[in-house]
Amino acid sequence: MNRTPELVLLPGMDGTGRLFDAFIAALHGCIPTRVIAYPRSGVSSYPELIAWVRERLPDGDFVLLGESFAGPIAVTLAAERPERLTGLILCSTFVRNPRPLARHLASLIGLMTVTPAMARLASPALLGLRSDAGAREQFVQAVGELTPETLQGRLRSVLSVDASERLAQVDVPVLCLRAARDVLVPSTAADWIQRVLPGSRIVDVDGPHGLLQASPDACARRVEAFLAGLTDRP
Repeated sequence: MNRTPELVLLPGMDGTGRLFDAFIAALHGCIPTRVIAYPRSGVSSYPELIAWVRERLPDGDFVLLGESFAGPIAVTLAAERPERLTGLILCSTFVRNPRPLARHLASLIGLMTVTPAMARLASPALLGLRSDAGAREQFVQAVGELTPETLQGRLRSVLSVDASERLAQVDVPVLCLRAARDVLVPSTAADWIQRVLPGSRIVDVDGPHGLLQASPDACARRVEAFLAGLTDRP
């Protein structure tokens, strides 16, 4: 393979793709990228989102990157073995419910709404306590585009998902970027990925759950190295 594959970015629960801006900038135009945003409303379950993304995959060689909520989407699509897929990157993510005890709170999901105040309260968990004001405001704006019904549907999807069997069917190189200071997804989620797929590689990166937002340069260098390894393969 001589040409750098296109990096297809699948966003987290906000679905806008806007939170990739800092990471894409850190790639300095060296890697072609494509962001597949999700509908703002009406599509919230994993099967619906998998179908949505599948229809928008590129025709040429590509690598899938699934961030956070998008992990099961990226894994399921990779398991289908698209002809042009050359690699899979999983960032701060999981293939099964990372917080099993949260199932007991499922009845409270219907009470959740989307407000700027709520997003600001949640931003430290995603971006860390030392995030800059610009990053926090971008997060607030992205979350603000979600309807309450869409947010609730995506949260319910996380509680019931288990793409472990699909992960075992993936046959391309897999890189897991694990956030060293993640308070949302435990480190055991990446351990489980490696247990199911022993050939996957875990790389720990210092930063909070939102690694691509809080540590874009460090992530960009690791992604560049991973893609370079793919282009060196016969």
